[in-house]
Amino acid sequence: MFEIGNSLREARLRQQLDFPELEQQTKIRSKYLKALEDEQFDLLPAPTYVRGFLRSYADALGLDGQLYMDEYNSRFITGEEDVPLRPRDYQRRPQPIGHRVESRGVVIAIAAIAVVFALVIAAWKFGSPNETTAPPVPHTPKAAKQHPRAHRPYARLVLTGTNGSSWVRVQAGGIGGPTKFEGTIAQGQSMPFTHRPFLYRRWYVSVGKPANIVAQVNGRVLVIPGSRRRARATQVLVTPRAIVKAPPTA
Repeated sequence: MFEIGNSLREARLRQQLDFPELEQQTKIRSKYLKALEDEQFDLLPAPTYVRGFLRSYADALGLDGQLYMDEYNSRFITGEEDVPLRPRDYQRRPQPIGHRVESRGVVIAIAAIAVVFALVIAAWKFGSPNETTAPPVPHTPKAAKQHPRAHRPYARLVLTGTNGSSWVRVQAGGIGGPTKFEGTIAQGQSMPFTHRPFLYRRWYVSVGKPANIVAQVNGRVLVIPGSRRRARATQVLVTPRAIVKAPPTA
């Protein structure tokens, strides 16, 4: 007789092995390996697992796994365990005659109810031959109305202060159009110009300091003319695809 847990622990420490390393080698979780060394066999699922884990763990440490399994059986297994239960052979008992008669009566009753129900449906369906039902009129979905301007591109404009603040005036539709904004856009401030239900196709924008303003048109960043030369002021025309310098006014 020998101590199972202590001999496993001594073999592991002698080889300077850690639980994570042995877990990778044996495919047994570290907590189960520690339970084997502490002889806490009740922490494992069943005696079958204990025997298998003992054998695998001892073999991984260079020990005789069969010896450890026999020692466990002699000390902790008192009788036959893990014997699968076999189903008992039995003969089907014949059902009593009264039960069979009762089942047959239920089936006959259900069949009679089904026949009566079918006759009622037939009488209701064919009882009035003079009455005709007009066929249903197929429903034709109406075509969705499209606004005549829905397919035309529009300019969704967003002005953002970056290098500093700048005075800005935005007119919808072009020069002479209604003024939608006039004031100062501070650094870090964004001003969107997307009016509903339809956006404007273009904008007429006056910028005091073009170098301080970044323009986005339909999600794309476009350069404002004059921003690279740090012009004092400029007037631009914003279309869905570009920002161009506005023509001089008379």
